[in-house]
Amino acid sequence: QVQLVESGGGLVQPGGSLILSCAASGSISSIRAMGWYRQAPGKQRELVAIITGGGTTNYGDAVKGRFTISRDNAKNTVFLQMNSLKLEDTAVYYCNGQRVGTDYWGQGTQVTVSS
Repeated sequence: QVQLVESGGGLVQPGGSLILSCAASGSISSIRAMGWYRQAPGKQRELVAIITGGGTTNYGDAVKGRFTISRDNAKNTVFLQMNSLKLEDTAVYYCNGQRVGTDYWGQGTQVTVSS
């Protein structure tokens, strides 16, 4: 089993920045990639960003150029630096860990962008 614990969500004004963290524990040696998804009220969960063990990254179109994903392998932690936040970035952000045939999810952290 893998446990994922997010932190760093909160309320921020449009144009502001926020950093999310996700700490992984458990059977993490089998994890191939980690990333972030988000779900806004009434919408489907969507990809925000993902990073492989080798450092390859992929971003959702809505956040390209504004968000940056990174990882600290020594601390088994993934970060999401969010800049130039928009109202439409408001959502619950979920940490995701992937291994062959299985997805693991954190409990989610609320990010609210509001003036």
